[in-house]
Amino acid sequence: MIKNAKWALGSGLELLGSECRDERWTVSAVGRGSARCPGCDMRSSRRHGWQVRLLQDLPAQGTPVTLRVRLSRWRCQNHGCARKTFSDRLPKIAPPFARRTCRVADLTRLFGHAAGGRPAERLMGSLGLPQSDDTILRHLKRHAGVPAEAATVRVVGVDDWAWQRGFRYGTIMVDLERREVVDVLPDRSAEATGPWLAQHPGIEIVSRDRAGLYAEGARQGAPQARQVADRFHLLQNFQKTIEQQLSRAPRPNRQPSPSLTEAEPVIRAEWIGHRRQPASVEHRQLGSIGRRAVNTDKFNQVKALQLSGHRITAIVRQTKFSRRTVTKWVQLDALPERNVMAPKPNTPSGFHDHLARRWAEGCTSGRVLLLEIRDLGYTARSGGSRSLIPFDRDHGFRLTQLPQ
Repeated sequence: MIKNAKWALGSGLELLGSECRDERWTVSAVGRGSARCPGCDMRSSRRHGWQVRLLQDLPAQGTPVTLRVRLSRWRCQNHGCARKTFSDRLPKIAPPFARRTCRVADLTRLFGHAAGGRPAERLMGSLGLPQSDDTILRHLKRHAGVPAEAATVRVVGVDDWAWQRGFRYGTIMVDLERREVVDVLPDRSAEATGPWLAQHPGIEIVSRDRAGLYAEGARQGAPQARQVADRFHLLQNFQKTIEQQLSRAPRPNRQPSPSLTEAEPVIRAEWIGHRRQPASVEHRQLGSIGRRAVNTDKFNQVKALQLSGHRITAIVRQTKFSRRTVTKWVQLDALPERNVMAPKPNTPSGFHDHLARRWAEGCTSGRVLLLEIRDLGYTARSGGSRSLIPFDRDHGFRLTQLPQ
């Protein structure tokens, strides 16, 4: 056995020797732990025997290291103690019954938290700390189960979270400096938030959403704290505001759907062919107007239930509409126009003004119009003029049905 005094074993251990065999270092040491009973804290001088523990330690230049520690076992001299024997304790080296030192356990937990089970298993094996993915996850669970030490909360984040989504909500308190959950309250109210904040007088900053519920709770429980809006809710509210404003603004690439009387001069045509009769154009217009009327009735029904005090879940249950649709409609004041694709160079609708002007001038040849808009940048790959026919499908007319 080779003696090496450069091994850093930690306090409480005395090095006996080390050897390298089968590409693995084995370091032998003897423990000098306390001879106090962990049950009654009485010191003992009666040795019962010896105990050997094998602990995985940090690698040496990528080579795995096993720490072989010999510990004394003592007899408890307190007859009233439930323990009869006990071994030396090395709290700074490894906890009782552990198979790895504390520094290896810390690395295991950090790698598992950052990479997960199997990726951390591969990384630990490359570093000379072979462990299974189950062991890594077990370390994470064991550490999560240990209650954190009570610390002064200075910056707290307050937000709601769902015990049962759509029905019952609570309040979660997060220490934003340590990034740890401090407490979870059973309900979402100022009456529950205020007393909790009052129990933590060290709070200086309260980060919350923009609802008045938590603002009132913070004023009651922590009047000395500064209230700020968190970044997530600021961006979320900004996004919703932009969407709401854009839904109200007129769309430059779409005109309101024409009524039946407005559609009459549009559907006049003087030629016939497959799917080119005035009846088909009128049918398409009437279908679009009918769908718009149905959606308007649905929208009005949802808004009526909302004004009567119904929640989203109750509205979905009564109307049988999609929850996503109801959630979107309750945030709007008017039903927006249907989105359409903006004009592109590969669609004839991008040249609407030119085609309408040329039609008014008397040019009704689709081939001639096709050649003209190709000179203007039309990029559709079509050999004939047929691609020009449905160039404005949303307004209910085709190229040969432009107003005279």
